Amino acid sequence: MGNFRQQLRVAGSAELSVHKRGRSASGTRRPKKAMKSEVNFLPEPPRNKSLEMLEQDRCNLESEMTKRNVDWKKVDALMDSTFSLRRKEIVGEEPLIKDLKARWSALFTERQIEAEFRRIVSMNLKQTFFDHLDEFVPRFLRLYRQRLSVKELEPFVESLGDDNSNQQKRAVVLLGLSYFLKEDPSRFLKICKPTEESEAVKGMDVGILVVTEEDSQRPVPKDIIEIALILEEHIVIRDLKDVPNAFALLIGLLYVFNFHYPKDLKYTFEVVQKVIMNIGGDTCSARVNGLRNKLMSKSL
Repeated sequence: MGNFRQQLRVAGSAELSVHKRGRSASGTRRPKKAMKSEVNFLPEPPRNKSLEMLEQDRCNLESEMTKRNVDWKKVDALMDSTFSLRRKEIVGEEPLIKDLKARWSALFTERQIEAEFRRIVSMNLKQTFFDHLDEFVPRFLRLYRQRLSVKELEPFVESLGDDNSNQQKRAVVLLGLSYFLKEDPSRFLKICKPTEESEAVKGMDVGILVVTEEDSQRPVPKDIIEIALILEEHIVIRDLKDVPNAFALLIGLLYVFNFHYPKDLKYTFEVVQKVIMNIGGDTCSARVNGLRNKLMSKSL
């Protein structure tokens, strides 16, 4: 197998070449290494299309996105055809988010985040996320109730007394997870008023911004105006209405834009990816493996 990989390198395989490349010295991006389930991490270009033809497809795509009534079927087809070009730019060149938005505006829509995730991982993003999350929610909540000595967890669990809906349970599990794992989400999740958005996103490399008029200290605001996703201090997706959907789309974004998980929350995102979504779950850190064993315990 080693000789075969060497032959591919000599032949110019794009995926193996980029794996050989070291980390960017710029420090402005934090590329996420390929994982086993990224079956199309860096695909080869279509044999029947030159780079010039792919670039023309990209231009046609951008032109379509400027129309008042976008033909989404056409966008889907053009996004499919330009997948290899896009991945070459994102993985190989590591452009800033603002530059990517100028060249690939369609990629900043919910529809195409989900489609791109499927291209990369061969899984349905939201179906995989929510089907598996819902299986674990009751067990996570039992663990949280057993560890109320962690003071930050208490208000999350107590919030279920006011709202015991499935969406609230999902939100409590996702937002309480970092505290359960003894990580600090203060730079990842921010709650602000509509007039404070520009200030709130400062210093956020990866995060979720919840916009509300509430003055209460609820861990999950009851009256949410909108939720936005942040990358490199830029709002990349907005007008989301609930935390669970925002979290699912953020996972998609991190795959799509080849980002590392936030260092402060490496275990939180490892649990989401490897335990909840079961992507690359055959290898886990000791801490995450311990949590998985607790979740699977018959005595829980």
